[in-house]
This record gives sequence, C-alpha cells and structure tokens, in this order.
Amino acid sequence: MTGDKEHALIRTATVLIIACPHALGLAIPLAIAISTSIGAKNGLLVKDRLALECARNLNMVIFDKTGTLTRGAPALSRIAAAPGTSGEEVLALAASVEADSEHPIAKAIAAAGKKRGLKIEPPAGFEALPGRGAKAVVGGKTINVGGGPRLLADLKSQVPPEMESATRTWATDGRTVLYVMVDNRVLVALSVEDETRPESAEAVELLHKLGIQVAMITGDSQSVVDSVARRLKIDEVAAQLLPADKAAAVKKFQSGGKKVAMVGDGVNDAPALATADVGIAIGAGTDVAIESAGIVLARGDPRDVVGAIELSRATYRKMVQNLIWATAYNLVAIPVAAGLFIHWGVDLPMSVGAIAMSLSTIIVAANAQLLRRLNLKRESGNDPALLRTAAPIPA
Repeated sequence: MTGDKEHALIRTATVLIIACPHALGLAIPLAIAISTSIGAKNGLLVKDRLALECARNLNMVIFDKTGTLTRGAPALSRIAAAPGTSGEEVLALAASVEADSEHPIAKAIAAAGKKRGLKIEPPAGFEALPGRGAKAVVGGKTINVGGGPRLLADLKSQVPPEMESATRTWATDGRTVLYVMVDNRVLVALSVEDETRPESAEAVELLHKLGIQVAMITGDSQSVVDSVARRLKIDEVAAQLLPADKAAAVKKFQSGGKKVAMVGDGVNDAPALATADVGIAIGAGTDVAIESAGIVLARGDPRDVVGAIELSRATYRKMVQNLIWATAYNLVAIPVAAGLFIHWGVDLPMSVGAIAMSLSTIIVAANAQLLRRLNLKRESGNDPALLRTAAPIPA
C-alpha cells in the first residue's frame, strides 16, 4: 500500500470501466438476433427462441408423412406394359380419357401425360364408372381406365402374366394399381402413389449424419408406411393413427428422456406439434399447425429441418464462445486494472482500460457476426424419373 489517494482513485475508475458488462450483456442476445436473421433469410421462421435453442439437443425428428415427406397428392410412379405394347402410347390414351376428370387419381394420370409431352386427344362419350374407373372413346378405340377385380370381371379381361409380378409387388407396397384397357384388352398397368418429395431421402440421410434418429407417423396403412420408410431409410414408424393418437405417439417416442421434434403441416398435426420438444411446421400447411409450432419452414423443404438444427448448434457454440471470452477477459483484466501486478511494473492506465473494455465488446460482436458464414442453403433435388418399367418385359 502506497497511501496514494490519487492513484487509488485511478485504479478504482479503471476497474469500473473494465468491469462494464457490455460484452457479457451482448454475448447471448446478439448471437440469437443474428441467428434469427440468418434463419429468416434461409426460409426458417423462428417464432419461439426456446425452440431454436432446444433444437441442438434433439435425439429424434418425427415427420408426418402426407404433405411433409410426400407431396400430399397422388402421382404416377410406375408403368408396366404388355409384350409388344408401347407404354407411352397407351398412357397417352389413358391421359386423354382422364383429361377433364376431377378425381385425384385421374388428375395424376392426366398430369403424367402432359409432363411427358404426350399427345392428348379430346375423348368422346366419357362415362364415369363408380367404384371402377372411367371409360371413353379416343381415336376410335374404347378405352377403360380403372382398377380392382370388378372392372376386370365386368369386361371379361385378364392381366397378362408378364405384368402380374409387377402389379403384385405394387399392391404389396401399398400402391394403387390401375389398368388401361384398349377394346377390353389389358395393355398397361399403372402404379399411383403419394409421390415422395425428391428432397426427403437427402433430409433423412443428413439427419442420420448428425446422429439423429428419424421416425414417421401417419394415418395411412402399414403397408404404405413400410414402403415409404424402406425407400427413405427411416428408423421407426407408427401407422394407422387417428388424429387424436398422434400426440400420444410423440409422447411414446419421448420416453427415456429423448428430445423429439415433430414436423407436420395439417390441422391433425397441431396437438403433436405442441407436444413435441420442438414443433416444426411446413409453411404451406394450415394456420393451426403454424400457430402450434415454434419454427416454420417457409419453403416446405424437409431438408430445412437439418438447417434448423445446424443453426441451433452453431448459435449455441457462438454463445458459449462469447461468454468464455467475456468472462475470461474480466477475470484477467480486472485484477490488472486493480494494480495487482504493479509490484512487477504493470500499471494499466485508465485510457488503456477504456480501450480494452471497448475491444472486448467489439470482439464479442465480431465473433457473433461470424455466424453469417453459416451456409444453410442446399441445391434443389431433381425429380426422379416419373415412369419406369417395373420389370423387364419380353417383347
């Protein structure tokens, strides 16, 4: 002790300047503000800050199937043609029959024909066959499009043996099987299903790389769910659920202390979204689902779930780094400012203390800004080929 009151006053003022908690006060809010801005630019609307923070600890992501992993509308996925038959020519006839129909499956066939640039002719004498399909005359030929044994029995038609294996496989996988008959002869079989989004498989793969399990819940039949899960390599499924059962399914997945996220888009998904640790809604979904979620995927891309988790983890790392810096800075700078090392000739001037305090704040702010280097954008997936021959068919 020197008894120098002026020096003591300078030391006290320097300590107070350095102890100013600007850096500590900015460490977390600034990182959160920047991460929210980054999320919005990448189609992630963060409604609940706690949801974003919790996303880093997720052990499992549960997807509702329809409208989330799939497009939520039927689409033509496979075609099998009888020997000596051009599948595309017969598909053009089927698309002509269904061109003006309002039935979802009919729309899928018509859309497939247009997508492939096939010639669609106006049908004559269109007739809807309840529970069986549709019938019309195209190019002077009577065309029937429909499914089920009843239509085959009514027309006294049989499926060619070369096509039976493919149609049996489709039915086992839970797909809708339709037949196109020209003058009562079965020439083509079509497989219609709720088309899987091309991004879904990549989303599941990326989640697995992050060490996160993937589950799927839906009201669809077990065969349909198993088929989708097999193609996307999903770990666990819950099928044939009533809307009220989805929240209970989420609770079951949470057993054992798992942190679970639920991704959905419909009114029926709202209770499950609210039950999950993190609710994630598809932006194109219903208002009820969006209101029940903490994070909204504006683009509806399931890969953005991965982006939300990556953003959460990166934000947490920045928050920890900022807290460590701000705390370590005070632990070192305050004793120096107090004159602890004056005996060894280290006397921190008040002006240098002010600069050091400002520098700490600048470093914390600059470190938070490094979050902007995080790249959450992913290239859009290419649609898979719409039509494939289910199996080699002999000429």
